[in-house]
Amino acid sequence: MPFVVTENCIKCKHTDCVEVCPVDCFHEGPNFLVIDPDECIDCTLCEPECPVNAIYPEDDVPAGQEVFVGLNAELAKEWPVLAVRKDPPPDAAEWDGKPGKLALLER
Repeated sequence: MPFVVTENCIKCKHTDCVEVCPVDCFHEGPNFLVIDPDECIDCTLCEPECPVNAIYPEDDVPAGQEVFVGLNAELAKEWPVLAVRKDPPPDAAEWDGKPGKLALLER
């Protein structure tokens, strides 16, 4: 069961999770990260590293955020792999916990 990056990552895009991934399954877009479900080995290392609690096992994705299961799979095919930590956007803290960010996802 792969892990899934959900809505709270949008415009927060912390990359602490990327550093601990042993298989480089994270892919980076302009303002969001995704996990490639075909590469994820379900090691659980990334989930506790996310400072905005945006990573969940696929079966535990919060109600109303199921669309992110498909988005992670789709966008992982389009976006480049990210294997090193980067600084989050300067306004990341302002976006943490704000609902309705799906419309702000940049492809």
